[in-house]
Amino acid sequence: MAAVDSLPIVLFDYKTTRAGKHPKKFLSGFKGYLHADGYSGYDQLPDVILVGCWAHARRKFDEALKVLPPDKRASPTVALEGLSFCNKLFEIERELAGATPEERYRARLKKSVPVLNEFWEWLEKQPSQVLPQSLLGQAIGYCQSQWHKLQNFLRDGRLEIDNNRCERSIKPFVIGRKGWLFCNTPKGAKASAVIYTCD
Repeated sequence: MAAVDSLPIVLFDYKTTRAGKHPKKFLSGFKGYLHADGYSGYDQLPDVILVGCWAHARRKFDEALKVLPPDKRASPTVALEGLSFCNKLFEIERELAGATPEERYRARLKKSVPVLNEFWEWLEKQPSQVLPQSLLGQAIGYCQSQWHKLQNFLRDGRLEIDNNRCERSIKPFVIGRKGWLFCNTPKGAKASAVIYTCD
């Protein structure tokens, strides 16, 4: 792992299960921020501040919107409202693309916090109006259950609003693994993790 200000590295580690003991062991001694999706295995890590992924939150509202009939997708719907809140946050981030970490930190407090406050008020009103197991209900539930992590990008201007950088790093590995015969065993997967680790 590399510190935020040092040169980034990509480091893969393979385990046979998704049990929380694995990230706990792998990240033993690490202190700081950890960008992640909503995987609960990271929840028990000591000395780690989990930073949620707004791309995951946004995607869930987008999926809820896509199941609607095409003629309803552009009209005002709860799914579109949720997606709009997420889009506002990403628009602020695009505006801050060239900002220093300190400038980004201050601008987020000024611009993103009001959006987050309004979004939370909106989220609190929704559960009684949607089916919890529907895609829309799942999008709302995800945001509510991950809210403390989703707000943590505000803590430091060096943090990103999503973990897309990690997702991009792992995408070739995830897409390609079906085609690699040597990855059908734990030893093969460990070898892949070593090969794909880079700086």
